[in-house]
Amino acid sequence: MKFFIINSFRSLVYIAYFAVIIVFALGTYIERQTVNQTFFDLVGRRLTETGEGLVAVLSGLAVGWFVATILCGLIVTLLDIRDDINDRLPDARDN
Repeated sequence: MKFFIINSFRSLVYIAYFAVIIVFALGTYIERQTVNQTFFDLVGRRLTETGEGLVAVLSGLAVGWFVATILCGLIVTLLDIRDDINDRLPDARDN
């Protein structure tokens, strides 16, 4: 049962990994005017409508990948630490 629960949680984290990336990409696409303004502040020129959407989605994918890697990696690491600690603790039923 423990094996099933841990692997189910890991599967959920793997699904959440891609969900976080997609949410960031869609969020930056929705706020593409803000991305265009930031691009203008950095480079000094405006993007076309197509370029605006492309840069927004690509930047959202990059930021989403970074955030998802940190977030889901931390969750999986904590899950592994917890699993290892439980494996090392003596079983109370043995006494």
